[in-house]
Amino acid sequence: MSQALGEVRAGPKATGAAAAPAEAAPGLSKRGRRAVLAAALGCVLVAVYTGSRMPSAWAATLQTVGLQDGFRRRFAVGTLTGPVLDVTGHRYELLAVLSYLVLAALLAVLVREAVTTAQPARRLLVFAFLLLPTGGYLVHEVGYFDQVLYLLLFGALRLLGKGRWTAAALLMAAAMCVHEIAALTVLPVFVLACARCLPPVRALAAALPAAAAGLFVLAAPPTPPAASADLQRSLAAEGFPVRPDALDLFARTQMDSWRLYSPADVLLFLLPLALFAAAALILAARCGPRRDRPLLLGLSLGAALAPVLAAFAGWDKERWAFLLIANFFLVLWLRTGDLRIGAGLGIGSPQVAVVAVALLLTVHVPLKYFDDFKPRPLTGPGIGKFWVDVSSGHFFATPRR
Repeated sequence: MSQALGEVRAGPKATGAAAAPAEAAPGLSKRGRRAVLAAALGCVLVAVYTGSRMPSAWAATLQTVGLQDGFRRRFAVGTLTGPVLDVTGHRYELLAVLSYLVLAALLAVLVREAVTTAQPARRLLVFAFLLLPTGGYLVHEVGYFDQVLYLLLFGALRLLGKGRWTAAALLMAAAMCVHEIAALTVLPVFVLACARCLPPVRALAAALPAAAAGLFVLAAPPTPPAASADLQRSLAAEGFPVRPDALDLFARTQMDSWRLYSPADVLLFLLPLALFAAAALILAARCGPRRDRPLLLGLSLGAALAPVLAAFAGWDKERWAFLLIANFFLVLWLRTGDLRIGAGLGIGSPQVAVVAVALLLTVHVPLKYFDDFKPRPLTGPGIGKFWVDVSSGHFFATPRR
């Protein structure tokens, strides 16, 4: 995955800033790579300490949903794990291990990118994401399908960088079957990457499978209440910490969901962050040595800001803010891959100043944790309490929320 995002920047028929090949960059020495690896692992350690928890009962319940149970949304993970869960008796512990394996893979991708990239700005982006509140929130989200989606995105970008755009497109189509929110998170970033490295017609073709899968998922009727009730009884009978409300959402229409919260309130919560991100991207694109064509700038803004539309999908406003920041980071990452070494995001350039201010502003967006959890303070008492929770086994208790 070392070049997953770095390779999707050039091609013989690329458009915009991607049309000019990036200059070769010298790699780090062995000593330098070890130092960066140690720094990256330190950042991961801070993020894990800050936000780690056992996967919530909500997330675990959603991981049991599959086609075999009559569900037509968010069914990919449950369909694949269903046969194993049937044999093992729907053990929560198995899903917890799977969730942490996905998180570990995602963190490993970030660490490897930090170590192998030749762009100092990219390395700093990884460090910033892990050390800012986003790092702890990423770990806190363990078990949520968002992590599977971004892992699939990185795999698709890897394939795209190798010229295997058809396989990458199919991977993005699979993402739509994991969770329909892929249409607002990973798919716009994938479309942006395709536009940077593929001819227009091929870029459009690469996006079609995911779009078709999304239409299929979104057009599926609500799951019959009987299917949710049957799965709930089956899980409860085996001692699984089932969340009935997690299954109830499959029987609701979007209008039913809107009666439970105010999309306008969620949108208002996200609006300042979206405006800051948009302003930062526009300024970064205009003050650098190269300027994106209007199409690429528009796609960059769309990819970064698309999670704002999740305000119409549910009430998890802090989660939507996290996804907005994550997409903003990814768009910045793709952009740094288009800049020449020494002429682009060099330390002290106007672009770095703009990006640094934008990233620091994200600290002021409260990313409230789920289920009354809070970020652990990096203090002696905080570390001591965490050690007691882990050593006593309290940390590993099966959650009921």
